[in-house]
Order: sequence, then C-alpha cells, then structure tokens
Amino acid sequence: MSAGKEKTATEAADQPEKSRRGMNAEMPNIRSLLFGDQEEEWGYKRESENIIVGYGYKKFSKPPVIGKNPLLRSNTVIYNDVTIGDNLRTGHNVLIREKTTIGDDVLIGTNTVIEGHSKIGSNVSIQSNVYLPKNSYIEDNVFIGPCACFTNDRYPIRVKYKLRGPIIRQGASIGANSTFLSRIEVGEGAMVAAGAVVTRNVPPWSLAIGAPARIKALPAKLRVPNNI
Repeated sequence: MSAGKEKTATEAADQPEKSRRGMNAEMPNIRSLLFGDQEEEWGYKRESENIIVGYGYKKFSKPPVIGKNPLLRSNTVIYNDVTIGDNLRTGHNVLIREKTTIGDDVLIGTNTVIEGHSKIGSNVSIQSNVYLPKNSYIEDNVFIGPCACFTNDRYPIRVKYKLRGPIIRQGASIGANSTFLSRIEVGEGAMVAAGAVVTRNVPPWSLAIGAPARIKALPAKLRVPNNI
C-alpha cells in the first residue's frame, strides 16, 4: 500500500473518534455578561453571546436587579432601572426597556419587545413576536400568544393623548395575532381568540372573537385556570 493510501486510511480511522469527541464536547462555562460598558461576573447560566444586561439609557440610571436562575439567549437587551424575579427565560432578540418590573417564572419569547414603564406578574408566558407598549400591566398566570400586538395611543400622533397600554387581568389567555386598541382591559380568566381585533374591554371569564371582536360567553370547558 502506498504512503498516500496509508494516510487516507489513517485519516478515515481517526474520523469516528474526532466526530465522537466533537459531539460530546462540553460548551465552555462562560459566566460574564456585558454589563453596560464593563464586564461583570454573574452567577447564572449564559446561553450565548451578545447579551446586554444594564443598558444605560440615561445618566445616573441604576443597573437592573435580576433574581436567581435566569436563562438569557443571544441578543437579549435589558435596560437599567429594571427589576426581574427568579427563573426568567428569554428567547433570542428580546428587548426589555427601563422602568419595567417582572415577577418570578416568566417566559419571554424570541423577538418580543417590552417598551418599558410596565409591570408583568409571575408565572406569565409571553410567546414570540409580541409587542407590549409603554404602560402595559400584565397580572399573574397570563398567557400571550405569538404575534399579539398591543397599543397605547388611540390617535397616533394626531392629538395630545396620555399613553395607556393594556391591562391583562389574572389568568387571561390571549390568542396569536390578536390586536388591541389602547386602554383595553381583559378581565380575569377571559380568552381572546386568535386574530381578534379588540376595540373594547373584555369582561371576566368571557370570550372575545372576530374583527372587530364580539363578546361571547366562555364555553364551560374553557372556564379553567391556565396551565402555564
């Protein structure tokens, strides 16, 4: 056998071992996050790069306070003056702006934007591509489906208007691709169907469906707590 053939055979024999090592290799234990303009040590799991915890939106703003066991995925940006409880999980490209308070056990999906000056309770699941405007208020045990869009300005840029985001009461469920006018309140346990355009308040334990949304009785089988 020629030297060239021997080399090829050796490389072929080594290939399974190299592949096995590659598959079983552990990810490096990277624990530093970009904290404003400096590196700080954080005692929690980092999923990937390009994470900013502590974006200084104004002079003398204070670093965010984050509880135990957060999992932040790539391109998550958390502004200063934010308070977050335990077990936060983010998807990729999540933005959480200033003056926002978030409780424990909250999931925020990929490409979701929380514009700030907002409050989110505990045990809340916010799916991907959700937009929450300034002055949003979300209570505990709420589910918000993908691509839901909330607004806070009834007459955009036309008249002087106090920005008021949604109020989503405890245990409500918001369907995918639903759209909300400003100042809408969704009552406790209520459900908004996918694709609904909500132009008025939704009473507790009722169903909003259609465009514009009509209010109907919530079926008995749906009058149960969210399983988040």
